Amino acid sequence: MAKGGQFEVTCPCCNAVLKVDASDQAVISHTPPPRVKTFSDLDAAAKAMHEQDSRKESLFRQAVDAEKNKANLLEKKFQEAVKKAKETPDEKFIRDIDLD
Repeated sequence: MAKGGQFEVTCPCCNAVLKVDASDQAVISHTPPPRVKTFSDLDAAAKAMHEQDSRKESLFRQAVDAEKNKANLLEKKFQEAVKKAKETPDEKFIRDIDLD
């Protein structure tokens, strides 16, 4: 323990350092964890951006194709439901009040 009942605790999740006062049971200071660089150089970052752009374009094209085919799919489902409705006879719905 440090002087005055203060001690430091390192967060296991983010590696931030908290300075805690034991007598007051309060956090005195907070030191954020060091930032980790995502990319080592600018070329790697640019390459990642281009890959991300191509992935976005691919996902967009898939969504557009799905939207174009959506109308055909819904039309087929509707036709199948109409066919099924014509084949099955109408049944009279029995309400609870009719059973009395």
